[in-house]
Amino acid sequence: MNEVLLSSVISCAVASVVGGAVTYAVTRLKNGVKREKALGEGVRSLLRSQLIEYHDKYMERGYCPIYVKESVRRSYEAYHDLGGNGVITKLYEDVMALPEEAQDAA
Repeated sequence: MNEVLLSSVISCAVASVVGGAVTYAVTRLKNGVKREKALGEGVRSLLRSQLIEYHDKYMERGYCPIYVKESVRRSYEAYHDLGGNGVITKLYEDVMALPEEAQDAA
């Protein structure tokens, strides 16, 4: 009788521990996915803001140095890889079409 009771208690304890461990793991996984998504969206938002600033600054100047174009390209690629698209593609194309040196006024 004691063996049956002990076996039942052990079975319940093991089931509780395993159930708790699974619940803990699933919760951590969900929180990790949620955090990763938030980080991706945050980075995408920062890249979008930076690309808009590049666009406004260099369109006003009328030229964009090659080293800035490289930074714009890398930022745009990262932005795009994070799922960004839309109007930023047009802004990117505008900046990349600019001459790399200031044009002398004639």
